[in-house]
Amino acid sequence: MESPLVTIITVVYNGEDYIEQAITSVLEQSYANIEYIVVDGLSTDNTMVIVNKYKDRIQKVISEKDKGISDAFNKGIMHATGKIIGILNADDWYEKDTVEKVVREMGDADIVYGDLRLWKNNTFDTIFCGNHDYLKKEMSVNHPTVFIKKHCYEKFGVFNLTYKYAMDYELLLRFMFKGCTYKYIPSVLANMRWAGASDKNWYDAVKEVKKIKGIYLSDKKIFHQLYFIKQAFAISTAKLLQMSGLNRVVKFYRSRFSPIKKKYTD
Repeated sequence: MESPLVTIITVVYNGEDYIEQAITSVLEQSYANIEYIVVDGLSTDNTMVIVNKYKDRIQKVISEKDKGISDAFNKGIMHATGKIIGILNADDWYEKDTVEKVVREMGDADIVYGDLRLWKNNTFDTIFCGNHDYLKKEMSVNHPTVFIKKHCYEKFGVFNLTYKYAMDYELLLRFMFKGCTYKYIPSVLANMRWAGASDKNWYDAVKEVKKIKGIYLSDKKIFHQLYFIKQAFAISTAKLLQMSGLNRVVKFYRSRFSPIKKKYTD
């Protein structure tokens, strides 16, 4: 099997609680040819103390003020020398064989992605199954599982600093419209804790998605507005049911009727 260099980028700001798990999940990969880049936004907690524990095994550490998450992503991409690039946030972590699977399965595809295991309060909650066929409707690809060939960034650009929550959706939709090819790996590639920036600010994230769809799918603006209303209603209803102790209702709907499949333990 060919062993191309794979660059992993971790961006962090005040991530002392979980950054070590993210780092070790990269350093303990079963695949050896990895370039690791950590981009810190001048954390004021113990993040850099933890990062420096592993500095001999991290190829590049950048610690400076940035303009937000997209800017931090772009700094990492600018310094990446790998043929394939993956981005892992500070509170996420990979499965041990993730990079090995990506390299084995990527082939001629420009972008590969897989399933995402979600955790709530350190307890397994859901497996979110990606599906790029729905990308024109919503963010149906799990960004922590995404690996993109570097030439896509070189040809079609990096993350748009305009977006604070849906920057990954804009990038993936842009790449799709530019003709990049996607491949799904039916396996859990990454783990993520609930309550990230886009989850806490879900309404703003959904608004950004509507704006992005209006740019790339401008001939269907009325459908984007209706889908925005549907999404806002669905998410707010799910949160209300969960707060009322009716999480089983939410799980039943998402596992049986949602077009983007979720798998639960019960």
